Amino acid sequence: MDLQSYLRILRKNWWLILIAAVLGTGGGVLINVEATPMYASSVTFYVSTPSDAAGGNAYTANQYALAKIESYTQLMTSERLAQMIIARTGLPMSVGAVQGEISAASDLNTVLLTATVTDASPTRSLAIASAIATDFGTMVDQLDNRTSKDGVAGSTVVLNVTSGPTLKSAPVSPKKTTNIALGLIAGLAMGVGLALLRGLLDTSVRSLDLLREVSGLPVVGAVAYDSAAKKTPILIGDQARSIRAESFRQLRTNLQFMNVDNPVQVLVVTSSVANEGKSTTATNLAIVYAETGRRVLLIEADMRRPRVADYLGLERAVGLSNVLAGQVEFADVLQPWGTDGLVVLPSGSIPPNPSELLGSQNMIDLVGELRNWFDTIIIDTPPLLPVTDAVVAATWADGVILVVRYGKTTRTQIATAVRSLHAVDARILGSVLTMRPNKGADAAGGYDGYGYHEDDPSKGPPADVPAVVPVAPSVVLERNPRAAVQSVAADHVQGVDAAAVELAPTNGAAGKGRLVNGGGSLAGVDTGEHL
Repeated sequence: MDLQSYLRILRKNWWLILIAAVLGTGGGVLINVEATPMYASSVTFYVSTPSDAAGGNAYTANQYALAKIESYTQLMTSERLAQMIIARTGLPMSVGAVQGEISAASDLNTVLLTATVTDASPTRSLAIASAIATDFGTMVDQLDNRTSKDGVAGSTVVLNVTSGPTLKSAPVSPKKTTNIALGLIAGLAMGVGLALLRGLLDTSVRSLDLLREVSGLPVVGAVAYDSAAKKTPILIGDQARSIRAESFRQLRTNLQFMNVDNPVQVLVVTSSVANEGKSTTATNLAIVYAETGRRVLLIEADMRRPRVADYLGLERAVGLSNVLAGQVEFADVLQPWGTDGLVVLPSGSIPPNPSELLGSQNMIDLVGELRNWFDTIIIDTPPLLPVTDAVVAATWADGVILVVRYGKTTRTQIATAVRSLHAVDARILGSVLTMRPNKGADAAGGYDGYGYHEDDPSKGPPADVPAVVPVAPSVVLERNPRAAVQSVAADHVQGVDAAAVELAPTNGAAGKGRLVNGGGSLAGVDTGEHL
C-alpha cells in the first residue's frame, strides 16, 4: 500500500481517531480529578572544601568537593537522615515514607546540591525540608571528617544553606495541562493505530481502483448510495431523477458503447454472494434501457430467492420455470411494466432444480426465440458462490456483469467469482460497485444542480413530466425485430382476455401475437377485430 492508501484509510476512519482522542483527553482529565495534589519544598546547599583540607590548593579543594557531590546526593535519601528528620520533627511517619518523599539533584559541574521534599501536606513538606537544612550538614560532618596532626577532628567538606527551605505555593502535581496533552496525544496515537489496523484487516472492496485490481476487470459502473433505496429500490417517481438513477444511466451508456461491433443483447447480472444489490441492479438497468425506446425484457432467472417481481409489484406465481417445464407458452406469462415498454418474465413456481433448468436446451431455445422479439434481454441470476445458476447462464449469454457491494464483498469472494466465470469462458463485461458513498474518500460525487434535490423542489422534475408508475398496460408483441413493443395507455385499458384476441403483425407478415394481461374487455375496442 502506498501513502495515499494509508491516508484514505485514516480519512475513512476519522470517527475512530476522534473517539480515541476524546477518550484520551478524558483520561487525562480524570487523572487530574482523581490525583491528590502534591506540594514541594526545597533547600539548596553549597558544598565546599577548606583549602587546608586539600593541602592549601584551591583547585584541588574544588575538585574534591565536586567528587563528593554524587555521594551526598545518595546520602540525602539515606535511612540515617530519615531517622534524624523523624526525631527532630516528631512526624508520625515511617523511615521508608520519609525516604520516599525526598529527592536530591546537583547541577553539572557545580557544587550546588538541592533537596526537594514532595508531600500531600504543604506543612509536612516544609517541616521535612527544614529538618534537612539543619541535620544534613551535621550528618555529613559525622561521616566525612579527618583527624589532624595535632589530634583535632576537622571536617573535610562544609555544607552551607544558600536557598530555602522554601515551599512552592502551587501544587507540583498533578500537572493538569501536561496530563491532558499527553492523554490527547496517546488517544490520537491509539486512534491512528486502530484506524490503520481496521483498514488493513478490512478485506472488503472500498474503492474503484481496488475493485479493478482484485477482479482484473474494468469497472463499468458505480451506483451511488441512496438512503431512500431501501424503501423504494426501483427508479420510480422522484427516484427516477436521483443521483442513483444517473448512476444506472451511466452504466447503461457504458455497456452500450463497450463494443459497438459486438453488442450485448442478452446480459446476465450476478454477484458473488447475496445482498449485494444484483436484483435491484438488473431491474433498474432494465428500466433505464427501456427509457431509450428499446424493446427490453427483464427475466427473473433467480428461481431460488426471486425479488424482481416483488420490486415491480408483479405476479410471479407463473413464469420462467413453468415455461421451461412446458406448462405454458412464454407469451402467456410476459408482463409489461411502466409506460416505456419494459416487459418482465417472472420466475414462476420455485423448482427443485434451477441450475438444470437454466442449462437445459429448453432455456437455450427460449432465449434464442426471445432474441427475435426484444432488443435487450437482462437476466437476473443467483449469486455465483453459493450456486452454479449464474455460471450456467453465462455460457449462453452475450455478456456478464458482476455486482459488488461497497464495504461488504471481500476480495476473496470477488476473485473466486471471477475464476468461476473464466472457467466456462464467459464474456465478463466488467464489474459494478453498488452503494458507493456520496461523501468521503471514495465518494461517488454529486451532480450540483443536474440531479433531483429533495430539499429544493424547484430543482425537481418539471410539473408537466409525469412520474413513472408501475402500471401494467396491455402490450402488443410483434414478431418483427425492428418494430418496438407497443404499450397502450393504462387509462384506456380495463383488461383483455389474452387467450381470445389475435393480433396481426404491423409488417403484414403472417403470425400471431398475444395481449399479455388477464381477462376482461378492451374499452372502446371490438375484440372481434384485429388490432
